[in-house]
Amino acid sequence: MSTAASASVRDFGALGPLGLAPYIQHTKIAVGLTRAEIVAHAQETAEYGFNAAMVPGCWVAIVAAELAGTGIVVASALDFPVVGLMTSAGKSYEAARLVEYGADQIDIGVQIGYLKSGMYSEFREDIAAVVRAAGVPIKVMLELPLLNPQEREAAVDLSLEAGAAYLKNASSGQIETASSENVRFLFERAPEGVGVKASGSIKDYRHAIDLLNAGASLLGTSAGLAIISDSSNDKTVSY
Repeated sequence: MSTAASASVRDFGALGPLGLAPYIQHTKIAVGLTRAEIVAHAQETAEYGFNAAMVPGCWVAIVAAELAGTGIVVASALDFPVVGLMTSAGKSYEAARLVEYGADQIDIGVQIGYLKSGMYSEFREDIAAVVRAAGVPIKVMLELPLLNPQEREAAVDLSLEAGAAYLKNASSGQIETASSENVRFLFERAPEGVGVKASGSIKDYRHAIDLLNAGASLLGTSAGLAIISDSSNDKTVSY
């Protein structure tokens, strides 16, 4: 786990905007991305020292080659942006291929429908199968705003039992503008060695600081440049 992910200090305000780069998974996931755009994103990630380049699976191999030797994490997401549509078998197979192509971490959608149906074993095994197949840290997108209090507790417990390396409040800003309350909820339940990733319309420095102080070890956002430059006027949609 990275230094950023293992940080225990809960006062990040002294870092300043540029100091947040090692905590940001710099994200570029969109329809119609070109090779030139994805290479530029990888180069930008290395230039500013972001924690990771988070990119679509189809571009993982190219980004991994571009970032080889930099120490920057290559991350991708599957069963996303509409989560819970893939079969467990398909998810596990794709996770293993992404690792072959160079992914160091993978964010996955979870089966919220299973959880709400009381299918706890199936929910847990859907995650565990990906953990086994990938062999790299898996972050679970728990979609907390869609869950009642009992479901939230079950989602966390089952994810931990399945071997998730990171708990994530939501998949994107379509589900939630990342809240300090939900990040703190996860942080308080994460055992040592398990991180918390915040995601969802994280667009400016102050929001980022609040989430880190609440317990986030990583931030997922497409507004990384706006955050580290403390530009609060950026309106880019953030994942």
